[in-house]
Amino acid sequence: MTTPEKGGDVLTDERTEEATDYRYDPGDEERFSHYAPKDKIMQAMIEGTPVRALCGKLWVPSRDPKRFPVCPVCKDLYENVVQNDD
Repeated sequence: MTTPEKGGDVLTDERTEEATDYRYDPGDEERFSHYAPKDKIMQAMIEGTPVRALCGKLWVPSRDPKRFPVCPVCKDLYENVVQNDD
């Protein structure tokens, strides 16, 4: 690390923070986060293949699911059917 000499330049600590892109794509206002088996979602994200959600929607996961509300049909099925099977 160098220090400025008297009358020299001022050192600044340049830190870059990774910014999250929260811009929405066209049609995102109609999107939901869906429930599906985690292993299937991971595989779909890696391979770019579609996965079937609990509600029946077939989609390729590509966005941060925290950006969207949970699909009400998936949530209802998970809470009333899937959790009761355990």
